[in-house]
Amino acid sequence: MVIYLVYQKITDENPYETPMKIYPAVHYTMGGVWVDYNLQSTIPGCFVAGEANFSDHGANRLGASALMQGLADGYFVLPYTVSNYLADEIRTGKISTESPEFVEAENSVRASIEKFLNNNGTKSVDHFHKRLGLIMWNKVGMARNESGLKQAIEEIAALKEEFYKEVKVPGSADELNPELEKALRVADFIDLGQLMAMDALQRNESCGGHFREEYQDAEGETLRDDTNFSFVGAWEYQGDDISKEKLNKEELKYEFIKIAARNYK
Repeated sequence: MVIYLVYQKITDENPYETPMKIYPAVHYTMGGVWVDYNLQSTIPGCFVAGEANFSDHGANRLGASALMQGLADGYFVLPYTVSNYLADEIRTGKISTESPEFVEAENSVRASIEKFLNNNGTKSVDHFHKRLGLIMWNKVGMARNESGLKQAIEEIAALKEEFYKEVKVPGSADELNPELEKALRVADFIDLGQLMAMDALQRNESCGGHFREEYQDAEGETLRDDTNFSFVGAWEYQGDDISKEKLNKEELKYEFIKIAARNYK
């Protein structure tokens, strides 16, 4: 009922009388990550749930079917498959909290928590979250271009600096503190957003959910560059300065199929 009212408000057409117009969005060009019947990817222990996997719907992702897959995976599949996978971990015994790696990770998290709680800022976490979302929506959205991506990288860098200086997180670490949890997540979102813009900037082609406005044909179809961008990329952490991240590439080699661009018109 609500979606019909929203649709009528946007289009000024009554969906009960006039068939709703459905636009084939970018989802149709995306296939999802391969998983087995347990929703586990080719990486042991890495499970892929919802419309991120190819399992049930492939590229045919509309709102209802995507919601259904998320519910089915989350409620009925993962509780059994993930717990089954973790069952073997019981045999490893108790993991020591005295290892150097654990101590380093714990101290790092504690330092982050203390920094947020003792920061004398004046702006809420939501203030920065919304500003980040606006940058991502306008300049790192479904359609991107070189100029916008470069601006986004600079704007997110400036936002990150302001975030750590001006954010205010009330409460303490010894209680249920949603604002503190949110601050830690938004800190991650800022780094992830900037990294997404960096990755999009280096990919000089249009492919799947990545559409660069500079790379399209006369009909508006995507222009892929399989010669230079047929690889899987993974960015390697190089410290707090995200501009120094290292891009590792693994070339994609197909033996039994031929790579070919698709036209949906």
